[in-house]
Amino acid sequence: MSVCVLLHGIGGAAWQPNLAALGRVLDWPLPGYGGTPMLAETSFAAWAAALRARLDAAGLDRVDLLGHSIGGMLAQEFALTYPERVHRLVLYATTPAFGGRDPAFAEGFLRERLAPLDAGQSMAQLAAESMAELLGPEAHPDAAPLATAAMAAVPEAAYRATVRCLTSFNRRDDLARIAAPTLLVCGERDPLAPPRTMERMRDAMPDARLVVLPGAGHLAHLEYPAAFNAAVAAFLHEPGQT
Repeated sequence: MSVCVLLHGIGGAAWQPNLAALGRVLDWPLPGYGGTPMLAETSFAAWAAALRARLDAAGLDRVDLLGHSIGGMLAQEFALTYPERVHRLVLYATTPAFGGRDPAFAEGFLRERLAPLDAGQSMAQLAAESMAELLGPEAHPDAAPLATAAMAAVPEAAYRATVRCLTSFNRRDDLARIAAPTLLVCGERDPLAPPRTMERMRDAMPDARLVVLPGAGHLAHLEYPAAFNAAVAAFLHEPGQT
Protein backbone atom coordinates (compact mmCIF):
# COMPACT_ATOMS: atom_id res chain seq x y z
CA MET A 1 0.00 0.00 0.00
CA SER A 2 1.40 3.39 -0.99
CA VAL A 3 1.76 6.27 1.43
CA CYS A 4 -0.85 8.97 0.82
CA VAL A 5 0.59 12.47 1.08
CA LEU A 6 -1.95 15.03 2.31
CA LEU A 7 -1.67 18.53 0.86
CA HIS A 8 -3.94 21.01 2.63
CA GLY A 9 -5.63 24.20 1.47
CA ILE A 10 -4.89 27.85 2.24
CA GLY A 11 -6.78 27.54 5.52
CA GLY A 12 -4.37 24.94 6.88
CA ALA A 13 -4.60 21.26 7.72
CA ALA A 14 -7.58 19.70 9.49
CA TRP A 15 -7.57 16.03 8.50
CA GLN A 16 -8.55 14.60 11.90
CA PRO A 17 -11.79 12.89 10.71
CA ASN A 18 -10.02 11.29 7.75
CA LEU A 19 -6.73 9.86 8.94
CA ALA A 20 -7.93 6.44 10.10
CA ALA A 21 -9.74 5.76 6.82
CA LEU A 22 -6.83 6.66 4.54
CA GLY A 23 -4.24 4.19 5.81
CA ARG A 24 -0.57 5.20 5.71
CA VAL A 25 -0.37 8.98 5.38
CA LEU A 26 2.18 11.77 5.39
CA ASP A 27 0.54 15.07 6.37
CA TRP A 28 2.83 17.57 4.63
CA PRO A 29 2.32 21.23 5.59
CA LEU A 30 2.89 23.93 3.01
CA PRO A 31 6.09 25.81 3.84
CA GLY A 32 5.32 28.36 6.55
CA TYR A 33 2.46 26.27 7.94
CA GLY A 34 2.52 23.93 10.91
CA GLY A 35 5.63 25.47 12.40
CA THR A 36 7.74 24.98 9.27
CA PRO A 37 9.89 27.75 7.78
CA MET A 38 8.84 29.59 4.65
CA LEU A 39 10.98 29.08 1.56
CA ALA A 40 13.09 31.81 0.00
CA GLU A 41 10.59 31.73 -2.87
CA THR A 42 6.89 31.05 -2.53
CA SER A 43 5.91 29.38 -5.79
CA PHE A 44 4.38 26.14 -6.96
CA ALA A 45 7.69 25.05 -8.49
CA ALA A 46 9.53 25.70 -5.21
CA TRP A 47 6.86 23.88 -3.21
CA ALA A 48 7.03 20.87 -5.56
CA ALA A 49 10.80 20.73 -5.20
CA ALA A 50 10.49 20.93 -1.42
CA LEU A 51 7.95 18.12 -1.41
CA ARG A 52 10.25 15.97 -3.54
CA ALA A 53 13.06 16.61 -1.05
CA ARG A 54 10.77 15.60 1.82
CA LEU A 55 9.86 12.35 0.07
CA ASP A 56 13.54 11.66 -0.62
CA ALA A 57 14.36 12.23 3.04
CA ALA A 58 11.62 9.80 4.06
CA GLY A 59 12.77 7.18 1.57
CA LEU A 60 9.50 7.35 -0.36
CA ASP A 61 9.77 6.68 -4.08
CA ARG A 62 6.20 6.70 -5.42
CA VAL A 63 3.27 8.01 -3.41
CA ASP A 64 -0.39 8.80 -3.65
CA LEU A 65 -1.19 12.51 -3.46
CA LEU A 66 -4.39 13.93 -2.00
CA GLY A 67 -4.56 17.68 -2.54
CA HIS A 68 -7.30 20.00 -1.30
CA SER A 69 -7.89 23.38 -2.96
CA ILE A 70 -4.45 25.02 -3.38
CA GLY A 71 -3.04 21.68 -2.24
CA GLY A 72 -4.75 20.18 -5.28
CA MET A 73 -2.97 22.72 -7.44
CA LEU A 74 0.33 21.67 -5.89
CA ALA A 75 -0.60 18.04 -6.53
CA GLN A 76 -1.09 18.87 -10.21
CA GLU A 77 2.22 20.73 -10.31
CA PHE A 78 4.03 17.81 -8.67
CA ALA A 79 2.43 15.21 -10.95
CA LEU A 80 3.46 17.20 -14.02
CA THR A 81 7.00 17.92 -12.81
CA TYR A 82 7.79 14.56 -11.21
CA PRO A 83 5.38 12.07 -12.84
CA GLU A 84 7.55 9.11 -11.89
CA ARG A 85 6.95 9.86 -8.19
CA VAL A 86 3.14 9.71 -8.36
CA HIS A 87 1.20 6.47 -8.04
CA ARG A 88 -2.35 7.84 -7.77
CA LEU A 89 -3.82 11.30 -7.51
CA VAL A 90 -6.81 12.68 -5.63
CA LEU A 91 -7.66 16.24 -6.67
CA TYR A 92 -10.23 17.60 -4.26
CA ALA A 93 -12.15 20.89 -4.41
CA THR A 94 -9.55 22.36 -6.73
CA THR A 95 -9.15 23.90 -10.19
CA PRO A 96 -6.55 23.70 -12.96
CA ALA A 97 -5.90 27.45 -12.92
CA PHE A 98 -6.58 30.60 -10.96
CA GLY A 99 -9.93 31.97 -12.08
CA GLY A 100 -9.04 35.20 -13.86
CA ARG A 101 -6.80 35.67 -16.88
CA ASP A 102 -6.81 39.48 -16.56
CA PRO A 103 -4.09 40.75 -14.18
CA ALA A 104 -6.61 43.27 -12.87
CA PHE A 105 -8.75 40.38 -11.65
CA ALA A 106 -5.87 38.97 -9.63
CA GLU A 107 -5.12 42.38 -8.15
CA GLY A 108 -8.75 42.81 -7.13
CA PHE A 109 -8.85 39.33 -5.66
CA LEU A 110 -5.78 39.99 -3.56
CA ARG A 111 -7.12 43.31 -2.32
CA GLU A 112 -10.40 41.70 -1.27
CA ARG A 113 -8.85 38.60 0.29
CA LEU A 114 -6.22 40.51 2.26
CA ALA A 115 -8.32 43.56 3.18
CA PRO A 116 -9.34 42.23 6.63
CA LEU A 117 -5.72 41.67 7.58
CA ASP A 118 -4.72 45.05 6.18
CA ALA A 119 -7.45 46.56 8.37
CA GLY A 120 -5.92 44.97 11.47
CA GLN A 121 -7.90 41.75 11.87
CA SER A 122 -6.11 38.71 13.27
CA MET A 123 -6.01 35.35 11.53
CA ALA A 124 -8.43 34.07 14.17
CA GLN A 125 -10.93 36.80 13.31
CA LEU A 126 -10.50 36.20 9.60
CA ALA A 127 -11.02 32.47 10.11
CA ALA A 128 -14.21 32.98 12.09
CA GLU A 129 -15.66 35.19 9.35
CA SER A 130 -14.57 32.98 6.43
CA MET A 131 -16.04 29.60 7.27
CA ALA A 132 -19.79 30.14 6.83
CA GLU A 133 -19.60 30.72 3.07
CA LEU A 134 -17.48 27.61 2.52
CA LEU A 135 -19.73 25.07 4.26
CA GLY A 136 -22.92 23.41 3.09
CA PRO A 137 -26.09 24.01 5.13
CA GLU A 138 -26.08 20.59 6.84
CA ALA A 139 -22.38 20.19 7.52
CA HIS A 140 -21.21 18.04 10.42
CA PRO A 141 -21.21 20.16 13.60
CA ASP A 142 -17.47 19.65 14.04
CA ALA A 143 -16.66 21.03 10.58
CA ALA A 144 -16.67 24.75 11.36
CA PRO A 145 -14.73 24.49 14.66
CA LEU A 146 -12.05 22.30 13.10
CA ALA A 147 -11.66 24.49 10.02
CA THR A 148 -11.67 27.69 12.04
CA ALA A 149 -9.02 26.43 14.46
CA ALA A 150 -6.78 25.30 11.59
CA MET A 151 -6.97 28.66 9.83
CA ALA A 152 -6.52 30.64 13.03
CA ALA A 153 -3.20 28.83 13.55
CA VAL A 154 -1.78 29.87 10.17
CA PRO A 155 0.93 32.55 10.45
CA GLU A 156 -0.17 35.73 8.73
CA ALA A 157 2.99 35.97 6.62
CA ALA A 158 2.51 32.44 5.30
CA TYR A 159 -1.15 33.10 4.55
CA ARG A 160 -0.36 36.29 2.65
CA ALA A 161 2.37 34.63 0.59
CA THR A 162 0.18 31.62 -0.17
CA VAL A 163 -2.76 33.74 -1.33
CA ARG A 164 -0.42 35.61 -3.66
CA CYS A 165 1.00 32.34 -4.95
CA LEU A 166 -2.52 31.10 -5.72
CA THR A 167 -2.99 33.81 -8.35
CA SER A 168 0.00 32.52 -10.34
CA PHE A 169 -1.32 29.02 -11.00
CA ASN A 170 -2.27 27.90 -14.49
CA ARG A 171 -1.96 24.28 -15.60
CA ARG A 172 -5.19 24.23 -17.59
CA ASP A 173 -3.46 23.35 -20.84
CA ASP A 174 -1.37 20.60 -19.22
CA LEU A 175 -4.10 18.41 -17.74
CA ALA A 176 -3.89 15.93 -20.61
CA ARG A 177 -0.29 15.16 -19.57
CA ILE A 178 -1.25 13.92 -16.10
CA ALA A 179 -1.03 10.18 -16.60
CA ALA A 180 -1.58 8.95 -13.04
CA PRO A 181 -4.99 7.44 -12.26
CA THR A 182 -6.94 10.34 -10.79
CA LEU A 183 -10.00 10.75 -8.59
CA LEU A 184 -11.65 14.16 -8.62
CA VAL A 185 -13.79 14.95 -5.58
CA CYS A 186 -16.01 17.98 -5.20
CA GLY A 187 -18.88 19.22 -3.10
CA GLU A 188 -22.21 19.78 -4.79
CA ARG A 189 -22.39 23.28 -3.25
CA ASP A 190 -18.73 24.25 -3.45
CA PRO A 191 -18.58 27.96 -4.38
CA LEU A 192 -14.87 27.87 -5.25
CA ALA A 193 -14.50 24.63 -7.24
CA PRO A 194 -18.04 23.78 -8.40
CA PRO A 195 -18.94 20.49 -10.10
CA ARG A 196 -19.02 22.04 -13.58
CA THR A 197 -15.38 23.10 -13.21
CA MET A 198 -14.28 19.68 -12.03
CA GLU A 199 -16.29 17.99 -14.77
CA ARG A 200 -14.21 19.91 -17.31
CA MET A 201 -11.05 18.81 -15.50
CA ARG A 202 -12.17 15.18 -15.64
CA ASP A 203 -12.89 15.41 -19.35
CA ALA A 204 -9.45 16.91 -20.05
CA MET A 205 -7.53 14.15 -18.25
CA PRO A 206 -6.70 10.72 -19.71
CA ASP A 207 -7.52 8.59 -16.63
CA ALA A 208 -9.86 10.47 -14.32
CA ARG A 209 -13.20 9.98 -12.63
CA LEU A 210 -15.34 12.39 -10.62
CA VAL A 211 -17.28 11.98 -7.39
CA VAL A 212 -19.70 14.77 -6.38
CA LEU A 213 -20.68 14.73 -2.71
CA PRO A 214 -24.30 15.87 -2.25
CA GLY A 215 -24.82 18.89 0.00
CA ALA A 216 -21.12 19.52 0.59
CA GLY A 217 -19.34 22.83 0.19
CA HIS A 218 -15.61 23.47 -0.07
CA LEU A 219 -14.65 21.41 2.99
CA ALA A 220 -16.34 18.09 2.29
CA HIS A 221 -13.72 16.12 4.23
CA LEU A 222 -14.98 17.87 7.38
CA GLU A 223 -18.62 18.41 6.42
CA TYR A 224 -19.37 14.83 5.37
CA PRO A 225 -16.33 12.85 6.49
CA ALA A 226 -17.93 9.40 6.14
CA ALA A 227 -18.89 9.99 2.49
CA PHE A 228 -15.56 11.62 1.69
CA ASN A 229 -13.56 8.86 3.37
CA ALA A 230 -15.54 6.14 1.60
CA ALA A 231 -14.98 7.68 -1.85
CA VAL A 232 -11.27 8.30 -1.37
CA ALA A 233 -10.49 5.02 0.41
CA ALA A 234 -12.28 3.02 -2.28
CA PHE A 235 -10.09 4.66 -4.92
CA LEU A 236 -6.81 4.38 -3.00
CA HIS A 237 -7.42 0.75 -2.06
CA GLU A 238 -8.96 -0.34 -5.35
CA PRO A 239 -7.77 -3.75 -6.58
CA GLY A 240 -5.22 -3.36 -9.31
CA GLN A 241 -4.09 0.02 -8.00
CA THR A 242 -1.56 -1.35 -5.53
